[in-house]
Amino acid sequence: MKIIVTENFDKTCERAAGIIGDVIHNKPDARLGLATGSTAQGVYPYLIAANRAGKLDFSRVNTVNLDEYVGLAPDHPQSYRRFMDENLFDHINIDKKNTIVAKGTGDIEANIKAFREALAEKPIDVQLLGIGVDGHVGFNEPGAVLYDGAHVEELDESTIDANARFFDKREDVPTKAISMGMGDILRAKKLLLLATGENKAEAMKGLLLNEELDVQNPATLVKTHPDLTVIIDRALADRVGYRG
Repeated sequence: MKIIVTENFDKTCERAAGIIGDVIHNKPDARLGLATGSTAQGVYPYLIAANRAGKLDFSRVNTVNLDEYVGLAPDHPQSYRRFMDENLFDHINIDKKNTIVAKGTGDIEANIKAFREALAEKPIDVQLLGIGVDGHVGFNEPGAVLYDGAHVEELDESTIDANARFFDKREDVPTKAISMGMGDILRAKKLLLLATGENKAEAMKGLLLNEELDVQNPATLVKTHPDLTVIIDRALADRVGYRG
């Protein structure tokens, strides 16, 4: 595990975008594993800027996203398909036919099967990850078991609370999501996990300071990956007690 401590969150996002850019430079037809949420949202403007400056070409890149809410159509304002279109895909030279976001409406079992088949087609060269307050990655929530492959996940109350700010009211937040499994995430060639905010401190302590692999803190499993880079800002590192 490589740990990078940056001056602030903007520097974290810039550094992460640089790592993703290096993957694309080295492999122009790379498959990117992408994420949503405020952490990933900070990375995408740097990728857009590099593309517009002619420094990064997405024409042969394909992508697959970690998750999608069950019950939200692709054009819903809070769907993750729409998030990706508005925050990245609409602004770069990528063919949207090469961008995979699980479908959250219709026949969910069929959607999971299609998502699993898409994941099996080609390995992910770099997977971007955030971390939830409860340690979830993707929507792999703490619990008695974690899943290897794509599945429907019941969202924890803390996850619903955290996402309520994006909806008119808490009751509008979906309670289920389709998510990559932990096995899907760990099969990526490279993992890139970003974190910021003092509310992530407890989850990050489990990842950075403890040796345990804990299903109650799913992010701890990523430390088993042979090519994991964690990028955090100094404020969070201090809060966690990481002195590296």
